[in-house]
Amino acid sequence: MTKIKAPWYYLLLLILAGECVFIIPFVLPRVFRPTVLDTFSLDNVQLGFCFSIYGMVALFSYLFGGPLADRFLPRKLIAVALWMTALGGLVYVSFPSYTNLKILYGYWGFTTIFLFWAPMIKATRAWGGATAQGKAFGFLDGGRGLVGAMFSTLGILVFSLFLSSEMADTSIAESRVAFQYVILVAVGIIMIVGMLVWAFLKLDGTIEKEIVVDKISTDQIKEVLRLPAVRLLTVIILCAYVGYKITDILSLYAQDVMLYDQIESAQVGTLLLYARPVVGVLLGIIADLTDTTLWLMLSFLITFVGALLFATGIISNSTTVLFFISILVVSIGVYAARSLYFAVMEKGQIPLKLTGTAVGIISLIGYTPDIFMGPVIGYFLDRSPGEVGHQQVFYILAGFSLVGGIAAGYYYKLFGFKVQTQITR
Repeated sequence: MTKIKAPWYYLLLLILAGECVFIIPFVLPRVFRPTVLDTFSLDNVQLGFCFSIYGMVALFSYLFGGPLADRFLPRKLIAVALWMTALGGLVYVSFPSYTNLKILYGYWGFTTIFLFWAPMIKATRAWGGATAQGKAFGFLDGGRGLVGAMFSTLGILVFSLFLSSEMADTSIAESRVAFQYVILVAVGIIMIVGMLVWAFLKLDGTIEKEIVVDKISTDQIKEVLRLPAVRLLTVIILCAYVGYKITDILSLYAQDVMLYDQIESAQVGTLLLYARPVVGVLLGIIADLTDTTLWLMLSFLITFVGALLFATGIISNSTTVLFFISILVVSIGVYAARSLYFAVMEKGQIPLKLTGTAVGIISLIGYTPDIFMGPVIGYFLDRSPGEVGHQQVFYILAGFSLVGGIAAGYYYKLFGFKVQTQITR
């Protein structure tokens, strides 16, 4: 095994930054979805359109931010992205109107993607070297999940402390005050992490020269577009990200189908997040010892099974154990795919120097669920309230998991363990 060239605290900073930048736009609505809907006076479709506007801005940010990451070092780009995202939180805490909330999500689409996403992926790949890509990306996604889960737990604690009455008797005004404190805590944490990144996210000078190009040419972009791995990863990430977006509704499922209150449903969302670090870390280690492409394919199969458990309607408010088993199956599949889909870039023979450009091209289509999944989920949930709407959403997850599994299977055929062994010989 080649020596990891960057220290462990470097990866730790990437983990902290990688989740903190998304806490306000996504983690809070995921964990506190019923509270967000009530306090901002939104329905599911309106919240979905906020996510769509984020996705539309992110679409262009992926395209242009990727080459930017190949031209400049990650440290400054990531730190500035964190600070700018935190400033948006100061607007969010005022409970802006629906129009201004859409503008705010567009702003976050720029700060969290154009300056942040490709630099984070490239820096993680550089940390992993030639033989520790599973570990690098597994620890990154697992660690991000742990940070998200810890903050969710902290957020629920803060929210509970500032409620003056029992949850069932809480007014919207009281929920707003309590949720404001949750947002302000998030803003403070993001600002501090940005300072740490600016000060300490540094590589050896030789390595920094290896991962930066003087300029990006059209020939280099064409070279990346011709790579089979890039085309397949576009489909793989698209399907995997649909699964990740659908996990946003599990706390709402707990409220609508399992009949939990706001605190209990938020706890379900937080419990889901704690599965992410376990899956990421364990799978990252196992994948490096076996084959990352094989485990990527299996992750879609697991997601498909979990989706069918929810879609078939066998879960109800009287089957609590089955509900939590199904959450576990879905979370294992979804988080396994997230941990590995960038980890297979090394096997796909994508040049390290052009990682940012490749990530930008892949993400241009791969993360379009940020645009369409919010309204799609909102449409089905509002058209068929209760269990039926949720079942329809999980059938969508099953379909995308099937397509993603086929694409991942072909990736395994092209770049899997046997192929790599033949190339080595």
